[in-house]
Amino acid sequence: MNAHLFPGIDSSALDAEVTADVEALYSDGITARKGAFSADWADTLREDIDLAFEEALSRPGGAVGRGPNRYYVEIHPEQIRGFVDLVDHSWVRSLCTAVLGPDYRIVEVGFDVPLEGAVNQPWHRDFPMPEETRRERRLTSLAFNVTTVDTTEDMGPFEIAPGTQWDDGPEFEHGMFPPKSQYHRYVERAVRKYPQRGDVSARTALTIHRGTTNRSAQPRPVLVLGVDGPEAHNGERHDLAVTRGFWERLPERVRRHLDCPVVDQLVPVTQKHTIEGLVMGDA
Repeated sequence: MNAHLFPGIDSSALDAEVTADVEALYSDGITARKGAFSADWADTLREDIDLAFEEALSRPGGAVGRGPNRYYVEIHPEQIRGFVDLVDHSWVRSLCTAVLGPDYRIVEVGFDVPLEGAVNQPWHRDFPMPEETRRERRLTSLAFNVTTVDTTEDMGPFEIAPGTQWDDGPEFEHGMFPPKSQYHRYVERAVRKYPQRGDVSARTALTIHRGTTNRSAQPRPVLVLGVDGPEAHNGERHDLAVTRGFWERLPERVRRHLDCPVVDQLVPVTQKHTIEGLVMGDA
């Protein structure tokens, strides 16, 4: 059995073979399933994100800056027509179960939009290292990313430094930003990712990464799905909700993993997961 599988999980009982993906998450900090969906499915996702982005920009607190010309928007699950397709995909379900256990919780649905003129972000992780990870070298959450464009070099691709999910030390500002004196380590390891429409990636948000300069005239919207294991508390940073009608239409297999209130009417999310260190960008 894979030593990194969640205790009590047998890989043969999962709906998709994810042993190599689990190993990649623990070694590199990232993995992917190419062609998980069709390009048409990704195009529909792009339509939903474009609509949500326009709405978010029209009101105070609707979008939060993650650097110059770069935004993050949190949304509710039913704003995405392909939500069930994504969270109930056999690879997504199996990977969540294998890494986080059968009681994993979906706590975040949002998207990043690097616009034309977005610049390099500082190297960072998305939140401080949890104690369980520090003590036991065990992952307690996952972030899935779904591109809505065919990524090219000039679009400011996502850049990640494999294996750095275990980096830690008091010199990390807010537990998230390594000092610039260590940047050479991340530049030497850096790998740029060029996902295409229909691809889905999974990573630990602890692996040091950054968005790069978007020199194209095109935005590069990417959906973000955040999933917690039993010990994680990332849901406290987010405000997911679903309406009663949407909840009742969800498969039970999805409902049991959706950690959010069921309401009569949705209220647009006011963004609160601000990462101050990203606002100004980096060299």
